[in-house]
Amino acid sequence: MEEKVKPVIEEFLSKRGLKLSKEKTTITHIDQGFDFLGYNIRKYKEKLLIKPSKNNIKTFLANIRDIIKRAKATRTEDLINILNPKIRGWTNYYRHVVSKAVFSKVDNDIFLALWTWAKRRHRNKGRLWIAKKYFCAVNGDNRVFYVGLVTHQGQCKSLKLLNANATPIKRHIKIRAEATPYDPKYK
Repeated sequence: MEEKVKPVIEEFLSKRGLKLSKEKTTITHIDQGFDFLGYNIRKYKEKLLIKPSKNNIKTFLANIRDIIKRAKATRTEDLINILNPKIRGWTNYYRHVVSKAVFSKVDNDIFLALWTWAKRRHRNKGRLWIAKKYFCAVNGDNRVFYVGLVTHQGQCKSLKLLNANATPIKRHIKIRAEATPYDPKYK
């Protein structure tokens, strides 16, 4: 298979000024899967699934935990404002693939890191006090990290940490196979 497919791909790429990297190019069976651009592409039984790669999940969670750990004296609203763009960006990147279970795991790991952060800040307070101060219930989920704020006008509002699992999964819409940018008819 390698002798048939690789030359065709190399020819296709060379016409466009590209070439395969010998160090990065590996040929593997689709049942074993491979990682590419932060995605894991693998065939399970009769279905091809694209998921976030385990390495990318670990890196993202390590980054989030590091931010939380370094935020010992940071105000809660500042911590939420630091974490929200990171969570939003990461979940938006993976919202088009099979990632709902991964988003749940990410939410759980972030909750555990924030719980540890809150316990460290208030060593003499109990679990219920910490839960009431830092967490609220939204749509049945009572582990939403938040802070209540009073605006300059005296109005009360709350700032919540984004829930990765609340990111809607939007499937990719398949285009017609014959509509290719390399066909002069479609230029």
